[in-house]
Amino acid sequence: RIAADATPSQILLNFVKQFYAGTPFIPKELMLQRDIDEIEVLEEWLSKKRGQKVHIRVPKKGTKEKLVELAARNARMVLTQDKEKLKREEGRTIGAMKEICDLLELDSLQRVESYDISNISGFESVGSMVVYEKGKPKRNDYRKFKIKSVQGPDDYASMEEVLTRRFRRGIEEQKDKEEEEFSGFSQFPDLILMDGGRGQVNIALKVLGELGIDIPVCGMVKDDNHRTRGVYFNNVEIPIDTSSEGFHLVTRIQDEAHRFAIEYHRSLRSKEQVHSVLDDIPGIGETRRKALMRRFRSIENIRDASVEELSQTESMNMQSAESVYTFFHKIQH
Repeated sequence: RIAADATPSQILLNFVKQFYAGTPFIPKELMLQRDIDEIEVLEEWLSKKRGQKVHIRVPKKGTKEKLVELAARNARMVLTQDKEKLKREEGRTIGAMKEICDLLELDSLQRVESYDISNISGFESVGSMVVYEKGKPKRNDYRKFKIKSVQGPDDYASMEEVLTRRFRRGIEEQKDKEEEEFSGFSQFPDLILMDGGRGQVNIALKVLGELGIDIPVCGMVKDDNHRTRGVYFNNVEIPIDTSSEGFHLVTRIQDEAHRFAIEYHRSLRSKEQVHSVLDDIPGIGETRRKALMRRFRSIENIRDASVEELSQTESMNMQSAESVYTFFHKIQH
């Protein structure tokens, strides 16, 4: 740390100490832009780290002075670029959260949770929960749900189950503060962002009401081309500037919730496909099944492999390899 009233020479001295304390490379000559205190002590310390004499110089003229000045100009340029980058990033994150907060007239907005349901081709439904804090994804708090109580593709009923399970678990964790390990549900959001409009908002409000929880819920209003044109909040459609950072953050959160749900759904379908084929082969249990998929990556590659290639897989022997080979070639014929 550097004191707020530190002089340029003190700042430079502290930088040199901190930089060379953390790197194994020590130069035989160090050129500085200005004089600093403790040069002799610093030279001795650097010499010990290098194992050879290190000289610290402050060139006043000639080529070396020009090199130092060039390094200073490059440093100023990089610093300016970094400041601009940080400013843009802050606009995309904290600034965007503030825009949403102001648009909805909330007291504060730090944490947003968003949910999505995925069900494809009649395969079991799943739900996703993504979390953004200060405008950035907090992936450790993401959660996924396999729908248990709903048969068939019913997004509203599935969403009701997901939200009920999420917040009921959160209430339980908040009551039992002595638990050593929490699942991450105990922290509630400042805003729930639903991908749908009035219907999904009402589902969320119903669940929260039944559980006695007061959290603002905002929904997305889509146009005829399924593009977001505004937000639904407190029974009112509020237009949103589609060029604003707040709007871009909302769409990123929506896309992330959708991606996370699809990714989970795809992983379940993949596991089901692997199970339906490999588990029917005599002598192939979970360990060998996983080893085969790790090596060959797909059922097609396993089917096309020779007995010798199969036998070289971890946990496999010649007998199990012949069993796999025979199984697939019998299927083919």
